[in-house]
Amino acid sequence: MTGNVVGRRGIAKKSGGVGIKTTAINPRKFQPNLHSRRLWVPELKRFVTVRLTAAALRTAQKRGLYKVLVEAGVIKAR
Repeated sequence: MTGNVVGRRGIAKKSGGVGIKTTAINPRKFQPNLHSRRLWVPELKRFVTVRLTAAALRTAQKRGLYKVLVEAGVIKAR
């Protein structure tokens, strides 16, 4: 996803200034919050190293790591 970084300067009018002015608009990218993790999968009786987002890690804790990895196609179902 893309967006912009907006540079501003000045003091807000309600704080007694003359207002905030935009001085620059620069493009940026929003990157996923990726983490490499070595996780124990009880169904396989081994560790699996995966690179996943923080949101995916929470989902795996909620729904079960084995089920999430199978649905993602990382490992094959037994």
